[in-house]
Amino acid sequence: MSRELDGQWTLPILLSLDEKGGRFTPLQNKLDIAPSRLSANLKKMVSDGLLIHLTPQERRHPLLPEYVLTEKGQLHRQAARAVQLSEEQIGHGRLSDKTWGMPILLTLSFEHGRFQEIRQSLDGITPRILSMRLQEFHNDRLICKQLLEEPRPSFLYQLEAQVQRPVHQLSIDLASLV
Repeated sequence: MSRELDGQWTLPILLSLDEKGGRFTPLQNKLDIAPSRLSANLKKMVSDGLLIHLTPQERRHPLLPEYVLTEKGQLHRQAARAVQLSEEQIGHGRLSDKTWGMPILLTLSFEHGRFQEIRQSLDGITPRILSMRLQEFHNDRLICKQLLEEPRPSFLYQLEAQVQRPVHQLSIDLASLV
């Protein structure tokens, strides 16, 4: 998953925009988000190339959208829909709100089950956050943790059966967007 989809509000904002885009106040009301937080997220999405912020002169009418999805933003919106669908099928809330949550699950779906394999697959993840997420997902029964004795004691992490299908489908859906 792209780094541009990181953040608690990125996916909800993308999913709240319609095909033509959206306006600040209706977005704020729909998402029930503080104006400063929405503004910061929209600015980040503009700088990431997902949105274009139209000036009042460019809108030509005060009721037209002030934020418009770019082509890249439209692809990310489709990815957000795929993530939302997989989260609904898994049934444990918005896993994408957790930093590195969905990328860890996707990595496990590709059978990278040892801690170092997962860490090497996810460029930029810290050992601490990986350890926290794995423990959290194990406690939530999203992944299982198996102790391996040889060659030296270590854990093998795998997706639980009820999580495998939605995460595998998500990987297929995301690959189709590339």
